Amino acid sequence: MIKLLIVDDEPLVQIGIKSMTNWAQLGIEICGIASNGAEALQMIEKHYPEIVITDIKMPIMDGLELMQQCQRKYGRLPLFIVLTSYEEFHLAKEALSLHAVDYLVKLELSEESLKTSINAALSIYNEFSKTSNAQIQSVPIETLLFHERFFIMLLNNLFENDEQFNLQSQILSLDFSSAAFMASYMEITEPKSDSMDTRQQLNFFSSTLQMVKTLLPKYINCHITALDIRHFAIIFLISADILNNYEEIVRNAIKNTDEMLKNYYGASIHGTIGRLVENPLDISVSFQDARHIFSKATPEKPLFFFPEEDIEKPIKNIFNISIFKNDIVSAYEEFDSERLKTVFSSLEELFTERPSYHLQALDAASNILYLSISLLPNGEELVSNIFSDHPQKYRSLFTLTTTEQILQWLNTLFDGLCSYFSTQTKDYKNQIVINAKQYIKNNYKTKLTLNEVAAALGISPNYLSHLFRKYSDCGFIDFVNQVKIKEAKKIITQRNLKVYEIANELGFDNAFYFSKVFKKIEGCSPSEYMNKYSI
Repeated sequence: MIKLLIVDDEPLVQIGIKSMTNWAQLGIEICGIASNGAEALQMIEKHYPEIVITDIKMPIMDGLELMQQCQRKYGRLPLFIVLTSYEEFHLAKEALSLHAVDYLVKLELSEESLKTSINAALSIYNEFSKTSNAQIQSVPIETLLFHERFFIMLLNNLFENDEQFNLQSQILSLDFSSAAFMASYMEITEPKSDSMDTRQQLNFFSSTLQMVKTLLPKYINCHITALDIRHFAIIFLISADILNNYEEIVRNAIKNTDEMLKNYYGASIHGTIGRLVENPLDISVSFQDARHIFSKATPEKPLFFFPEEDIEKPIKNIFNISIFKNDIVSAYEEFDSERLKTVFSSLEELFTERPSYHLQALDAASNILYLSISLLPNGEELVSNIFSDHPQKYRSLFTLTTTEQILQWLNTLFDGLCSYFSTQTKDYKNQIVINAKQYIKNNYKTKLTLNEVAAALGISPNYLSHLFRKYSDCGFIDFVNQVKIKEAKKIITQRNLKVYEIANELGFDNAFYFSKVFKKIEGCSPSEYMNKYSI
């Protein structure tokens, strides 16, 4: 059944909505009732309702802030229906700009008007449900961030090796067994967006992108990743059965999605698609193609494919950011200001000597921008704050006409990031160790390796090993063994298993190694421990 959450600080309104109609007949289950937005957020995280009916004005956290936080954390779902009074109508209009399904005036609330709004929400939800994912669920932000980080690294050729790519894709349950792949560079446009303030633009474009993520997979298998407030990338997974007519299928998929966006939001998308590649680690090449030809796509000609005859030609005006791969990944993983300064110094030296390389400098700055937004916690908000004094925030980059101006923009970005790094380093690094330890505790039955845990956290193995030595009272291997032996002791006292059976259940290579580790930690062998404490 569809889950519904009711949010209102007036008990009579709560009871009235709950008893106003037969929810079961509508296929709806009321999963909870909250009296303010903060309480509602906790319930949403616990129950993942598809629909929320919320009052606008409430103590602690109002309905508008609840909507904004949910959109940032979960995307398009849950769908919101807002309750308002006559004097709050201006707030209802703001709720509609945040893509509320409908608003209901409390004094005019009736079973008929409530059902009308609910049916509208169900209609939108059913449209979403036709995607290739059989069931839509809200996904916790941590999981989404790992996916975003993975795809940004893939698009920019930032993986250290095949093993790191394979481990992370496996942990994130991402299947790259397709016959071929293509990457695209896309832009969202909306004629009235320039009249919106920054917050309204962010809400509008994030909701529009969420709609793209919902609709496009209906037509073709793909992954969609935000680059900044207006730009996003699509990785198309081309199966063997559509290789002969993939271009037509992609065109129709983009066309159908674009038409839905115009109908729902008045927005449109246009962009370019790079060459077809067979190896997923070559997706970055296809993405470079797409960025190289982006100027050829317009709202009037919304999709342009990389011409086959250009495949052997050198790519112009595109900067290969992967040459700074090690410094960039380390700087963003470790909040390392010195590494970041190294990147800037190299870029400054390169483009100061070549002032005519304006387009290459712009592309390099764009890459740094996308990486900052995607790889750093709350990246969009962080970068926007750094450029808070600029009328167009960080998007002022795209109005710059000289290489010198772009270097000044980069200097502002790097100064802001270095300042942020200095305030976050210790707490963030300690949190990584906490997250790693929790992952180990949750997966103690498997043969845990440093590479696997690092991949699960989206960081390099060497960095994780370094953090364990610095922020933990033992190293990585020692902690893994401690967790496993603690579980082994529970098994011995609660179940009648042989030593080799326990070793196998806890992911040890063999009983001999298990016994060796057990004796090192407990001072006795598993057999001796069994004689003392087993059932």
